[in-house]
Amino acid sequence: MLMAGVLLAGLAIALWWSNRQEKAKEGKPSADAPPKILAIPADSVKQVQIRHLGEEPVTVQFNGSGKWEITSPKPMPADSVAVAAVTSAASSLDSERVVDPNVSDLASYGLAPPLIEVSLTAKDGKTSKLLIGENTPTSSAAYAKLDGDPRLFTMATSAKTAFDKEAKDLRDKRLLPFTPEKISRIEMSAQKQTFEFVRKGETEWQIVKPKAMRADTIQTDDLVQKLKNAEMDLSGVQDEKKNAAAFAAAPVLTIAKVTDQDGTKTLEIRKSKDDYYAKSSAVEGVYKVSKMAGDGLDKPVDAYRNKKVFDFGFNDPTHLDVTDGGKTSVFDKSGENWTSGGKKMDTTSVQAFIDKLRDLAAAKFVDTAFTTPLVTVTVVSNQGKQREKVEIAPAASGGNFLARRDGDASFYELEGKVIKDLRQAVGDVREAQPEKKK
Repeated sequence: MLMAGVLLAGLAIALWWSNRQEKAKEGKPSADAPPKILAIPADSVKQVQIRHLGEEPVTVQFNGSGKWEITSPKPMPADSVAVAAVTSAASSLDSERVVDPNVSDLASYGLAPPLIEVSLTAKDGKTSKLLIGENTPTSSAAYAKLDGDPRLFTMATSAKTAFDKEAKDLRDKRLLPFTPEKISRIEMSAQKQTFEFVRKGETEWQIVKPKAMRADTIQTDDLVQKLKNAEMDLSGVQDEKKNAAAFAAAPVLTIAKVTDQDGTKTLEIRKSKDDYYAKSSAVEGVYKVSKMAGDGLDKPVDAYRNKKVFDFGFNDPTHLDVTDGGKTSVFDKSGENWTSGGKKMDTTSVQAFIDKLRDLAAAKFVDTAFTTPLVTVTVVSNQGKQREKVEIAPAASGGNFLARRDGDASFYELEGKVIKDLRQAVGDVREAQPEKKK
């Protein structure tokens, strides 16, 4: 028993020691792992300079405002995401293997002079210089060397691509740089129309020109996103003079003016055959833009109007007042129950009518005479804070109907079948059946 106890204690100690050794090894590279070429914390880099053989270097600096900016070959805003990709690649750059621990013939590997030279300066002033040369014979990797280090490495071609950047790759390509949450006004000229939006609160928009109209929040937010995503198309060789000449000769497609905390910025897009050219007050020069950017902004005002007749959406109403011809029906909700004239109503049939009201949407907007209302509906929702009154009258022709909201000059044209189903739904509202006694 004594011997067994000693053996058991010995095994426990051995197991403890083994586990301790394994934990000590965690996070450490294996002895035969290829060495790292660079390991510079991304947040410590304050300047990146990339020089291609025979070209002027591109220098990007982290300025006092906490933003990246290109300082050469000429000053321009930088794309922080694109710069972050470079600094991230430098934060953990692994080699694939050491080709020569003390290389002397750099020219044979495209390193004297290097095809690409990347200098990274940290906040402490220390600069690391990465030299990138030719691809290996199989093109599966590229030769690389760290200035001051005698070793010659190979690294993945994807790493070479991460550093192989020009000014056009690192610049901010946005034509209208703005913060979406800070926009207060948008003015558009498109489809031979000029219209204007103003922000109401944090999420809602109102069309104020050419007249006051309800805006569709989803469509207006999509417009903001399209303006934010309008970017220069810098693919291919850029010819600034050719772009400027094409822009000057082309007709205007659309003009957008965005007002935020920094003032008003203007973007003008023109179309020449199948090409789109843009000029922005926020960026110097004329640039090609994509067809998606051009056509995406070329929409009439009706595309941004709220086609829903009622605004209560998913806020369940608490009061309904419906006049259809000479008959008036009033429904009130208390708790989970609907009543009318003191009688409890069938919840399912009331909800079916509410769903019809919620789905009422214009097939189109029209400017025409409004006749005598056939149906009038008043909906109270949002705990009594929202009251909406809508009148519905036959259209002059075609069998459709027109809806008019109280306080709204717009006429919403509704299909005849939609109104037929609505009138049927209110007619189908019935009293609740007495509960069966158990």
